[in-house]
Amino acid sequence: MKKVITYGTFDLIHWGHIRLLERAKSLGDYLIVAISTDEFNRMKHKEAYHNFEHRKLILEAIRYVDEVIPESNWEQKLEDVKNRDIDIFVMGDDWEGEFDFLKPYCEVVYLPRTDGISTSKIKDDLK
Repeated sequence: MKKVITYGTFDLIHWGHIRLLERAKSLGDYLIVAISTDEFNRMKHKEAYHNFEHRKLILEAIRYVDEVIPESNWEQKLEDVKNRDIDIFVMGDDWEGEFDFLKPYCEVVYLPRTDGISTSKIKDDLK
């Protein structure tokens, strides 16, 4: 079984998120989504509209997602890749090169972002 993992806050889920999850899942058999805990978001000075439990519930309802886990710190990615026998690490291409340090442990794939949609755009449009 080929395991894929991706990370994010996944607040204000939109069709760009769904496309990312669909493409990530298509790379393997089992998709794990690690979402930032509320505490980790505060450490990053990032505010989410939905709390961790609600974001987790929403992601678990998406058919491409097999498992949702908490992300509580930046260093966790390497631990997760090793401890969960991850084959492919996926992030949006806005992070290009940032996770290449994982290449000795798994394939690293940067997927193109979906044009015309982002959580930041939604927040700005609503202002």
